[in-house]
Amino acid sequence: MDLGIRGRKAIVNGGSAGMGRASALALAREGVELVVSARGGERLVRACREIAGETGTAVTPVAADHSTADGMARILDACPDPDILVGTCSPPRIEGELSAVTRQQWIDTLGISLLGPIDFMQAVMGGMAERGWGRIVNIATVAAKFPTEPRVISGAPRAALANYTVGIAKKAARRGVVINNVLPGMVRTDSALERYGAIGKAEGTSADEEIAKAARKLRIPVGGFGDPDQVGALVAFLCSAHAGYLVGQNIVVDGGLTTATF
Repeated sequence: MDLGIRGRKAIVNGGSAGMGRASALALAREGVELVVSARGGERLVRACREIAGETGTAVTPVAADHSTADGMARILDACPDPDILVGTCSPPRIEGELSAVTRQQWIDTLGISLLGPIDFMQAVMGGMAERGWGRIVNIATVAAKFPTEPRVISGAPRAALANYTVGIAKKAARRGVVINNVLPGMVRTDSALERYGAIGKAEGTSADEEIAKAARKLRIPVGGFGDPDQVGALVAFLCSAHAGYLVGQNIVVDGGLTTATF
């Protein structure tokens, strides 16, 4: 399917690995010109080089923290008038009991997972509205809709982000700017492989074996974790010319793990 976005310009924040990288790749395959940001420069440059090499599309890396004013300014300097904004981030990993999370850790996570994305959306929505076309997709977490204690530090700020984006989506849609969120469950990202690889090393198994074990324990109906490319394909569709009637939705992608009628 031709998504009808060839020649459009996109910013993908947090796009050096995992679902962000998969989204950047999916957009590049559709002929979208990309500016991709991430905090780690070496991995970012490598990812952009690989995406450009595979697709023949212009891909510009910007090593910056998109949740900061300086980082946002540098990214927008590279792409001042994006048609598409895709945002994801990795909040600080919190180990141990939730009661041990400090106030500063909450503040840091709110800055990365909530305030930074809001600031970035506000920075680009005006231009999109003036041009009469825009797509914004936030890659959040299924924990925003289905809270669990181990993922509250990640889910709570992103639940607020989901609330905010749905709240502004109707007004934005009147001017051609479509905003949606993707809520992934368990996905085989680099960080997941690293985490389960460490467990496997301690248990004398492998990352694949530990992921399979976790999928059985969680009772994921499809029988395993998702692939980042599956999320990337959905993100690309939500950025497409065909997605204009999908407004203010929070789309769960979790292999059937969670259940809800609405």
